[in-house]
Amino acid sequence: MNHINLSLRPLILHDMKTRLLGSAFLTLFFGCTTEKKTTTETDPKLLKKDSVEQRTERKVYRGSYLLINDLEHTKLEVKFDWQKKYLYGKATITLHPHFYSTDSLTLNARGMNINEVSLLKNRGFSKLNFSYDSLRIRIKLDKEYKKDESYTVFIDYTAKPDELPEGGSNAITRDKGLYFINADGADPDKPKEIWTQGETESNSAWFPTIENPGQKMTQEIYITVDSNYKTLSNGLMLTSTDNHDGTRTDYWKQSLPAAPYLTMIAAGDFAIVKDHWRNIDVNYYVEHDYEQYAQMIFGHTPEMLEFFSTKLGVPFVWEKYSQIVVRDFVSGAMENASAVVHREAVQQNYREYIDGNFEDYICHELFHHWFGDLVTCESWANITLNEGFANYSEYLWFEHKFGRDSADYRNQAAQS
Repeated sequence: MNHINLSLRPLILHDMKTRLLGSAFLTLFFGCTTEKKTTTETDPKLLKKDSVEQRTERKVYRGSYLLINDLEHTKLEVKFDWQKKYLYGKATITLHPHFYSTDSLTLNARGMNINEVSLLKNRGFSKLNFSYDSLRIRIKLDKEYKKDESYTVFIDYTAKPDELPEGGSNAITRDKGLYFINADGADPDKPKEIWTQGETESNSAWFPTIENPGQKMTQEIYITVDSNYKTLSNGLMLTSTDNHDGTRTDYWKQSLPAAPYLTMIAAGDFAIVKDHWRNIDVNYYVEHDYEQYAQMIFGHTPEMLEFFSTKLGVPFVWEKYSQIVVRDFVSGAMENASAVVHREAVQQNYREYIDGNFEDYICHELFHHWFGDLVTCESWANITLNEGFANYSEYLWFEHKFGRDSADYRNQAAQS
């Protein structure tokens, strides 16, 4: 995530290798914990008074979430109602108990209609008892499952993200998870689009999941859209099926596990400009008016992939690398695994590009695919590690591509 209002750019470092190793040490030994979230407060009686007021202090420890069940795999089948701004979904989720045996499952699901919850067993469905409070689905399983004993639940649901109460932060201005842009087509100067934004805990507004950065899962998503729209999701698009009713279903599959907040979908009338690095596809999704500029805007991406893969000694592991530019995005950019979303300002013509471009955003989001996507902190309290690594990548890239003076200048400007 490249936050517009958040500057965590690092100080110039004397020894890059020492910094990387040191930060990795912090990530491994301090950034991840399995303790339950707790809250501590200072006893006001122990605080000293001053001449103005009695000062109080409240300290909150944001540890990792308690692990009861672990996600293994999520399959989603989704289609959309543009008029109502609804998503009609079917989720098939495979899990297993994390350690202790359990006969229950709790999933995050915000503001949905839950139509059915069933257990998938022996190629059949068995209805399960559940309760739902508009935030969580609490499911009673058919028996007590032991550690590493997998089970699969099926949920038929309707997501209504536009009806959720407004929320957000300075870094991510809205938290509805799924966004319909110009849904009624009333604005002739704005394309109709659908896109998602999951960080930190907004993907549960469009599919049930365990919204915990310490979880990782593989995934499949079937996206049904109007035939004239292009789609994007994590992993590879394996099939695209004409439904002979004006719609098409694209099947995307990601075989590498990733945290639920990194799942994404997008749909709209995009131009796709194709590129490549080594043996993987590198694609740029832009509005048609900017198709001729896509290579200029994103063209350094393959070189960045090579540079970071070599510098880190760990080649880029994801199945493809796509970048998409959308309207009205709620932050700067987002590092969804293999499918980065950028805000519309990234689209520039030649004259605009000369005045100032978004090269820093592009390398920042790419570097997250090592620190954030491949290695993920278990607690949101440690998200500064994700961002710190990605901000440092900007310095590394500009030093490599444009020289030490350029990197130092940008770093100094970021601190002022």
